[in-house]
Amino acid sequence: MSKKDKIVQAAIEVFKEKGIERTKVSDIVKAAGIAQGTYYLYFPSKLAIMPAIADVLIEILVADIRKQINTDDPFKTQLDDLVEVMYQHTKEYRDVHSLVYAGLSSTEYLQQWEEIYEPFYEWLGDVLENAIRREEVRQEMNAKRTAKLLIGTIETSAEQAYLYDQTDEKEIDEQKKELRTFINQALGTKND
Repeated sequence: MSKKDKIVQAAIEVFKEKGIERTKVSDIVKAAGIAQGTYYLYFPSKLAIMPAIADVLIEILVADIRKQINTDDPFKTQLDDLVEVMYQHTKEYRDVHSLVYAGLSSTEYLQQWEEIYEPFYEWLGDVLENAIRREEVRQEMNAKRTAKLLIGTIETSAEQAYLYDQTDEKEIDEQKKELRTFINQALGTKND
């Protein structure tokens, strides 16, 4: 593991334990087992690490999606699987998601969010273009723009379930079902 990776992993743990406000750079470097000057070689401030943490989250999510979703399946199946993976990811990394949103919203690094999400947008855009070619969804759709809308919709729904509402799993299953219906109707997904 590189020094930068050690710093990011240590920051995740320390931020989760102490919160953003109470964490100092000295806490992060102690947990990473590096000198404080080394931290500043990679990150100019405590909050400058937030995009790197967000990047780790998205890398994990995209890797899980690529492992668990078969792009040869019908689009409707891929969509069902995508909702499941994104909800599971949000549940599993709920503390880190909360941390990143709190950190990014209070810094100038928020604009980097789109860059961090680009591999995810690209993957889903390709899935949608395939679905358009196979006539499984509306033909006049802009796949790249719709990919961003879909990711935002699914992600917001999962965050609502696990970060804000803290509802029970039965209610969350109902929310996922309604979400799938909403998306399939919006996309004109064929029922084949």
